[in-house]
Amino acid sequence: MTMMNTTQMAPTGGVAGLYFRVLQLADRVPLSLVQLISRLAVAQVFWQSSQSKLASWPVTTQLFAMEYRLPFIDPGIAAVMATAAELTGAILILLGAASRLAALMLLGVIATIQTFVYPENWPDHLLWTAPLLLILFRGPGAISLDHLAATYFIKKGL
Repeated sequence: MTMMNTTQMAPTGGVAGLYFRVLQLADRVPLSLVQLISRLAVAQVFWQSSQSKLASWPVTTQLFAMEYRLPFIDPGIAAVMATAAELTGAILILLGAASRLAALMLLGVIATIQTFVYPENWPDHLLWTAPLLLILFRGPGAISLDHLAATYFIKKGL
């Protein structure tokens, strides 16, 4: 599926013309800027979550044991895995390093939360999923370490 090009079908006058001129301005926003803002937004969510877990580890392990109750995994191990995934995922997404892998990992965290912990919070989970899907399918953008590394390796012919 391709994106609609508003310049090909833009009326010239009236309200419709004004509307299409505004759309043309929006078309000029670089995708890399949208990707950067998406990375910042989702990194903040998972950074805050990891920091709250680390701030009170005994409470975190108690939550995993008494409230979250993930099947098939010890609560202590689950707490460490979730915290590590959120912390490393947030940092990688923020820097744009191994971004697609980090996005996939955080999507796994969201899927676990949605399925086993808080299925009623699906609106929040969708808000976290959308920018991660953008990163997974379109990459982190030009303002990222992934892009910098790709540019370096292309110049070196590797």
